[in-house]
Amino acid sequence: MSRVTALVAEDEAPQRRALVEQLGQLWPELSLCAVCEDGVAALEAARAQRPQVAFLDIRMPGVGGLDVAREVVAHGGLVVFTTAYDDYAVHAFEAGAADYLLKPVQSERLAQAVARLRQRLEERRAGAAAPDLQALLEELEARLRPRGERLIRWITASVGDSVRMIGIDEVLFFQAQDKYVRVATATGDAVIRTPLKEIVAGLDPDVFWQVHRGAVVRVAAIDRLVRNELGRYGLRLRNHPETLPVSAPFLHRFRGM
Repeated sequence: MSRVTALVAEDEAPQRRALVEQLGQLWPELSLCAVCEDGVAALEAARAQRPQVAFLDIRMPGVGGLDVAREVVAHGGLVVFTTAYDDYAVHAFEAGAADYLLKPVQSERLAQAVARLRQRLEERRAGAAAPDLQALLEELEARLRPRGERLIRWITASVGDSVRMIGIDEVLFFQAQDKYVRVATATGDAVIRTPLKEIVAGLDPDVFWQVHRGAVVRVAAIDRLVRNELGRYGLRLRNHPETLPVSAPFLHRFRGM
């Protein structure tokens, strides 16, 4: 029997090391084809390696676990999500379509997830019908979409020596710059210290899209997707002179544009 290949993606180093170590003890014949510290690297590894199993943090910089999961599932892989928030543990997991682990991951719970994965892999080898994992991912995305008090409505940002209150409806894009995040509007820029990862978690994904590891843009502000002579993609915006870079893992958002 060929070895089972697996991808691990977790942006917190201690959690990542612990998960890899526990998997080595509980599933020694598992072959880790990639261990990634962010979603962009995980998505690239999923496309290149096509792992049979993926252990994915739902919230990661650049690309979230759900986007990586879609790539894994598209090639027939199975997914286990890790999360620090038990409200992500929805009933669909319990149906066996996928699994989840609360952080910090406990060995007993991981052992259960490993046993479930092995059973699913055996069922597939025996020709059993696979559950609709794409439908599960759509359900998860809908449940994870921030609502009500979780949505960002106002940004308190520094402009020179003053503090400006910016309504979320004014924001054209957010762009990470060193230790700050730039908040761009049609009337000027401001900076905040909140990490881009935290900002993304409070934005409506139907209104704002992440298009680069360091950039999130209002969809309605996009004029067109362009490609330069070097083959690199960028976004031209309405009401703003800049062109925002678009990295390869996010190009799928613009299919058909």
